[in-house]
Amino acid sequence: MSALARKQTVNPTATTASKSHVVTLSTRPARRIDVRQIGLAVLRSVLPPLVVLALMLGVWQLLCEQPGASLPPPSQVWQESYDLIVYPFFYNGPQDIGLAWRVLVSLQRVAYGFGLAAVAGVLIGAVIGQSVWAMRGLDPIFQVLRTVPPLAWLPLSLAAFQNSSPSAIFVIFITSIWPVIINTAVGVRNIPQDYRNVAKVLRLNQIEFFFRIMVPAAAPYIFTGLRIGAGLSWLAIVAAEMLTGGVGIGFFIWDAWNSSRLPDIIVALAYIGITGFVLDRLVAGLGAVVTRGMTSN
Repeated sequence: MSALARKQTVNPTATTASKSHVVTLSTRPARRIDVRQIGLAVLRSVLPPLVVLALMLGVWQLLCEQPGASLPPPSQVWQESYDLIVYPFFYNGPQDIGLAWRVLVSLQRVAYGFGLAAVAGVLIGAVIGQSVWAMRGLDPIFQVLRTVPPLAWLPLSLAAFQNSSPSAIFVIFITSIWPVIINTAVGVRNIPQDYRNVAKVLRLNQIEFFFRIMVPAAAPYIFTGLRIGAGLSWLAIVAAEMLTGGVGIGFFIWDAWNSSRLPDIIVALAYIGITGFVLDRLVAGLGAVVTRGMTSN
């Protein structure tokens, strides 16, 4: 057989094999987005709170629309505080601004005070969690100090700082640091002994042990303390601003009370509640992401 004949005999087989190889390849079907399932999930999450809210507003309207009622009904709140509800970002001057701007001012103070409390609380809690004697000696003191109401610290902070803004930040700091310290210390104390043995085998120094062993192992406890501290810091800033003044949401409530504007106070309370809920969800979501990432690693 000639070379040309052999070439003609081999080529059909190679072509058939290549075709059969291409046929056997399978493509992954594109993932379809089930709009119906997503809509049902959103409906299950949103509908129950809306129904409960509508019932509460209805009961509130029935109880407060009677003559002689001490509190305004929802319809009156909507009429008298329409601008505050619909236009949260208006700006007509330094003291005439929307509630959203006031909330942002308060959140800025919370960021300073709570940020300092988070860093200091984690570090102090880690040190205390490493020492049994420090835990026994300091834990009773912390339990006593954490029960002091936020406003009780305000006179001391005003006397020390001679200024309302740093005084409010200090009140936030001293109010929110205790749950961070206590939860971090408990988390460090509950680190399994196997983890400590691994650190000794690897000869990790204190800094490496803190970042590679201690923080990942105690992360659930740490973020529980941070979540509690965030809620306390938001409570503290509203109470502190009522006395220190400024343009925060707390001072707005106190000013509205002095001016007998009850509908404005109710709207401000709604802003405070929604902001506190969002703040709690953000810290909880951050904790879930961080702990999941540390667990996967």
